[in-house]
Amino acid sequence: MKAEAQIRALLEAPATSGQRDHSQLEAMSEPLLATEIPGPRTRALIEADHKVTSPSLPRAYPFAPARGAGSMIEDVDGNVFLDFNAGIAVCSTGHTHPKVVRAIQDQAERLLHYSGGDFYLAIYAEVCAELDRMTDVGGPARTFLTNSGTEAVEAAIKLARNSTGRQYLIAFIGGFHGRSYGSVSLTASKAKYHAGFGPLLPGVLHAPFGVPVDEYIEPVIFKRLVPANEVAAVVVEPIQGEGGYVLPPEGWLAELRETCTKHGILLVVDEIQSGMGRTGRMWAYEHEGITPDIVLAGKGIASGMPLGAMIARHDVMTWEKGAHGSTYAGNPVCCAAALATFELLESELIANAGRVGSFLLDGLRGLEGGRPLIRDVRGRGLMIGVDFENGETADAVELAALRKGLLVLRAGDTTIRIAPPLVLREDQARAGLQIFDKACAEVSGRTGTAPGTA
Repeated sequence: MKAEAQIRALLEAPATSGQRDHSQLEAMSEPLLATEIPGPRTRALIEADHKVTSPSLPRAYPFAPARGAGSMIEDVDGNVFLDFNAGIAVCSTGHTHPKVVRAIQDQAERLLHYSGGDFYLAIYAEVCAELDRMTDVGGPARTFLTNSGTEAVEAAIKLARNSTGRQYLIAFIGGFHGRSYGSVSLTASKAKYHAGFGPLLPGVLHAPFGVPVDEYIEPVIFKRLVPANEVAAVVVEPIQGEGGYVLPPEGWLAELRETCTKHGILLVVDEIQSGMGRTGRMWAYEHEGITPDIVLAGKGIASGMPLGAMIARHDVMTWEKGAHGSTYAGNPVCCAAALATFELLESELIANAGRVGSFLLDGLRGLEGGRPLIRDVRGRGLMIGVDFENGETADAVELAALRKGLLVLRAGDTTIRIAPPLVLREDQARAGLQIFDKACAEVSGRTGTAPGTA
């Protein structure tokens, strides 16, 4: 059977379990597994997929989602999983939130596409106005919409060089900013992202994340490598994402801000993973009390629709007409999803992320005391990293959790990231803690439940 026909047959055949409607799926608090994991249809889909897709796709583990509601997601075999990765921190309002779906449907009936880069789309301007309102960049802001987070990074690189007339950029070891050429040049989380693609974008320097400015940037970069007055921008994640959910030392981002101000360097804060309410505030930089010059958004900005944004202060976004643009970015359907997402975030989900995130963080720290293979638990809101003794252990826990119906995801060298939808309920968080503890117990060879998870 050809791959196309094989995939179509899988999608059209009924699932092994009974059909649940949206509300029934959303109301579930724990997984319900109907087959072994992965199930037969998942295995067949993987076989067909490998015949037609790019081998560059990393694929974390054998999971084939079919539909979702809230924090629950069902695979092609009818198995229901508790989602603690949200499509890599993307599904901020949960899976198929009715308000987001309705906004997409309403907009799709009116206008699917017209280029916001060449014509005037009211909904494009409305999204920009909302982002400008929600983002403190030290004065009135302007926004450039993109199709993704990595495009937002590319736009910031171009704007920073254009606005300052300088060429050099500073990023950080462990940082991840995307995979297109400019953004992957800033990325320094894994050498494999650079392998075979050199030479990369010139003028990019890297510093250790969290190391005081007067211990590396000033004495090494500014004194030994390039003068400060030739640096256009410092690009930093307020919490490193793919690099391992690493929080900087208290006050370090303020040091960066002060250094940038002193030398006329733009501070670009990459909030693609940490923004949109994930940490219990709209932007993670708000926890540090700093004001960036440029803020980058993506992932959760439109609940899974392809959208990103670069938000910059008026006096920074000074490039001329035609200097940058995009045919698809700011697509009206994506913009409709974003507006619905903003409303949900501000009305309830940012607060929920803070509240349920604190419950989850406390619970995971409770596990840490009873499971020696856990070395550290850190995070803010629903952006939590659980660090293990080595990468092999983290991988084993990830797969053990999958087999028990909990979806988590590796980050960095030894960390599992916990990044569920922001609609996660406390009963679902409690169920997730119990499953995660059992996965850790399976890997460590121990049995029983750590205190505080029953």
